[in-house]
Amino acid sequence: MHITMLIYPGLTQLDLTGPFEVFARVPGVTIDLVWKDLEPLRCGSGLTLTPTATFADCQRTDVLFVPGGPGQLALMYDDTVLAFLRERAEKAQYVTSVCTGSLVLAAAGLLMGYRATCHWLSLDQLALMGADPVAERVVTDRNRITGAGVTSGIDFALAFVARVFGEDRARIIQLGMEYDPAPPLSGGSPKTAQRADVEAIIESAAPFQQRREEAARKAGARLGAR
Repeated sequence: MHITMLIYPGLTQLDLTGPFEVFARVPGVTIDLVWKDLEPLRCGSGLTLTPTATFADCQRTDVLFVPGGPGQLALMYDDTVLAFLRERAEKAQYVTSVCTGSLVLAAAGLLMGYRATCHWLSLDQLALMGADPVAERVVTDRNRITGAGVTSGIDFALAFVARVFGEDRARIIQLGMEYDPAPPLSGGSPKTAQRADVEAIIESAAPFQQRREEAARKAGARLGAR
């Protein structure tokens, strides 16, 4: 199985590296980190990643994956990226994302009529592009599988492995990674967080979220979404 993982300037590295670690533990899986060129690029937090294939030389895609991050905003206006995703999705068995990567899929018209999830701050924006937003950790609708915010990438990937390669394989990977979450603090979800914490994040993110919403509205208009 060949997994095509889009990388781009300004992505959130854990959106990518969490699923990558899970996928890399599946025997027989080949992973390409794909971008327009092979130059190293910086993630939103400053970590540098290097693509392994370009759009032009990526030959096979069984699974298409898009991570999120602040750089996602530029992709929603990038015709080259959106065209690549549409072309790859036609051939892929599965079309997937984590966090605001689903907004990019939606902007490409790949989530219209599908249930999907996203980071909680941007979840409602999916509806502007014809998707059905669902506030769950991992959402599967036919061959579309989406994960919520950042850390859900590991959950997403384990759920994918369980579906495609079997629960036995997924359990072995989960145990090998010692994936046994026990957060030192409560409130890692807006459902459990203190109201003051939720409001602080909403306030600090507001200017960028306005730009995200504008991009989603424009994408929805291009797609003819209602």
